[in-house]
This record gives sequence, structure tokens and C-alpha cells, in this order.
Amino acid sequence: MSETKNYTFTDYKSDQNVRWCPGCGDHAVLNTVQKAMAELHLNPEEVVVVSGIGCSSRFTYYMNTYGFHTIHGRGSAIASGVKVANPNLKVWHITGDGDALAIGGNHFIHTVRRNVDLNILLFNNQIYGLTKGQFSPTSKHGFISKTSPYGTVEFPFRPGELTIGARGHFFARTIDRELKLCVDVFKEAARHEGASVVEILQNCVIYNDKTHDAITDKEHKEDRTIILEHGKPMIFGVNRNKGFILEGINLKIVTIGENGITEKDILVHDATCEDNTLHLKLANMEYPEYPVALGVIRSVKAAVYNQELNNQINFVQRKTEIRKFRDLAIEGDVWEVK
Repeated sequence: MSETKNYTFTDYKSDQNVRWCPGCGDHAVLNTVQKAMAELHLNPEEVVVVSGIGCSSRFTYYMNTYGFHTIHGRGSAIASGVKVANPNLKVWHITGDGDALAIGGNHFIHTVRRNVDLNILLFNNQIYGLTKGQFSPTSKHGFISKTSPYGTVEFPFRPGELTIGARGHFFARTIDRELKLCVDVFKEAARHEGASVVEILQNCVIYNDKTHDAITDKEHKEDRTIILEHGKPMIFGVNRNKGFILEGINLKIVTIGENGITEKDILVHDATCEDNTLHLKLANMEYPEYPVALGVIRSVKAAVYNQELNNQINFVQRKTEIRKFRDLAIEGDVWEVK
């Protein structure tokens, strides 16, 4: 491996023209990923970016790293193979709500379950953009599109719920407009050993414009989102006076200073708790009942698939008679097999 070097985000930019629509949220994600990689001092020659099919999957062309633009829904399987074949590589899997959760759903949940050491960035614009505006697995119930002209009768996947339900150990959420938060979350995902899933609430300006505006507009975002930080009280609001307590088994929003509530009463976020009960509740919060949780929701250490597999291979090789014959052959000895 090469020595650590100081990089800037331009070291990760390819010479290709970026061909997303003007105003697409993908531009912001690309820039913040490149900035995060620079701050992590990742050698571009040790990074592999793998994508499937969709607007977000053009990502590989715009990165000055190794990359695979693969087939629809299979990016996580190919990314897993890359990581297992060469565990020293830093593998980033770029996917979308359609690519990962529809045709690629089976590959996605098993990659998460196995805890392969990948950074999975899931762009969620709640629409099929590349194929011109069909509803996706995360489109809201009743959403009108080319394939649901009277409103979809399906209820959507929640990527956080799906990740945690698949025994995922790292889940975070950010928004394409929140550039600093994106950089911070991507860095945390990269530092995590195992499968890290980051849901990015991203805007498609052509087929589903302003889909996240209820929680992203400047006037209301402080009251309608909460940025979680490990070890800190779950406080939000434009006046930083709202927070969460537990009422029975449910989260309840309270106001500090009312009904005797003080900051000491507010729940403290523990992203490292192995029990996923509270993480699941936080990941599932939706406006208008609750603010949408952003930041790192779950980050728990666990056995990593590619490390466990490599350990098993090394153990078997040390014990097998085939290995002994191979060593004898290399040394030039002669033996008889009866």
C-alpha cells in the first residue's frame, strides 16, 4: 500500500463531462463524496466505485478511481466480489431507490446481512428518473406517475427499516442540500468496518421535483428534521428547545421549559447500542408526525464478512493435506501417493 498523502477533492475528479440534469441533487453528492475522500486521505488507486443502472449509477464515470458500471440491481453483488477478492481496496457502491430496492432488493439485503465491508450510498428521489418517471419502491402511497396515473396503491419501503431489518449494523441519512452533513456522514460510513448504508434524500428536478421540500426548505427544516449525534441529547427545532423522551415504548416530542421538562430529561442518542429497537424507531420517523432523523442513526461493531471469510480460508489452507503437497512441490521434493 502506498504512503499517506494529502489530497484535494480535485484528485478524485475524472476528465469526463458530468451529464446529469442541471439542478440535479447528484451533483452535490458527487462533490461531497470527493471532498470526504480527500479528508480521509484515500489513495485514488485504492478506491473502487461500483454502480448498477440509473441516473446515480453514472457516478463511476466522474470519479478518478477504479470503477465498474455494472448491470441493473447487481452492483452490490459485484462490489462484494471486489472486496472479497482484494480486501485492501476501499469499495463504494453507488445505487438508487429503484436499482437497490426493486430489481436489486435481494442482493442489497444479503450484502447488508453478510456485513460485507462496503460503503453503500443509496440515492432516494422516490422515482425512476433514467427511465422517465415511473413510481419506485420508495414512492409515497397515492403518488401519481406514468405508471400510476390514478395514484400508486402500494406502500413504500423505508430504506432504514429495511437495512436494520436485514441485521444491518450501520445506517445513516443525509440530504443532498446539506453539504457539510453529507461529508461528515460519508466519512463516518467509510470509517465503519462492515456494510455501511447511507440513504441520501435527493431531488430529481425533472420527474419528481421538490419531493423533499417539506423538510428541506429553509423556513421549516429546523423544526422538521433532527440531526442525531452519538452521545448528545436528541434536541431540534429552530429555537433548539424540542426533544424526545420515551412514553412507554414510544417516542414523544416535548418542549424544554414546559411541564417541568429540562435538557436532562431528553434522550441521549446512542448509535452504538446493539439493540436496534430505538434505532428502528428513529429511522422510521416521518414528517408531519415526527421530524425526519438525519446523521448516523446506527453504528455497531460486528464480524465483517470478508475478514471472516479470509480467516476461514487461511485456517483451511494451514490444515489441508493439499497445501502440504503444494509446499513439497515448490520445494522440489519427491513423494509417493498411495
